[in-house]
Amino acid sequence: MNGDTSVRPEPVEGFVAARGASTSSARTGDANALRFAGYAAIFNRIDKGGDIIRPGAFGAFPEGKSLPLLWQHDPRQQIGRVDHVREDRRGLRVIGSISTATRAGRDAAAGLASGAVKGLSFGYRVNRSSGQKPRELIDLDVAEISLVTYPMQQWARVHHLDGPADLT
Repeated sequence: MNGDTSVRPEPVEGFVAARGASTSSARTGDANALRFAGYAAIFNRIDKGGDIIRPGAFGAFPEGKSLPLLWQHDPRQQIGRVDHVREDRRGLRVIGSISTATRAGRDAAAGLASGAVKGLSFGYRVNRSSGQKPRELIDLDVAEISLVTYPMQQWARVHHLDGPADLT
């Protein structure tokens, strides 16, 4: 691992194609959905829990698979969907929509739009790991993606927004 702690997002290929108003409203049921792109995890960086996610840990996601988007990992507060999830050379890249149909969705969208909340995280099950402190995560099953205030990985962030100007 080099000393560079910055993470430059890769171009958000497919974001334009995946974000049209009809696509967004069809997936979330909300014409005012806020679309975003970012990384839920970055490879080869130690997180706050002492884990390192290795390339290949996420494997291939089936085409068309979507994951629930939760607010702060709370399963009672699904705020949208992650419609594109792929492992690339940097980490787990996601594109999703926050629905403003619920109070939690409106709060999350307002926090993201204002810059107060921009962290991403994911819920997972470990299939295979090695070592301890740091533990290397080699094979994971992802269950959900969350918009969070304090991500386990400081580099796991939303990098691009697209949506309505008025989120209140």
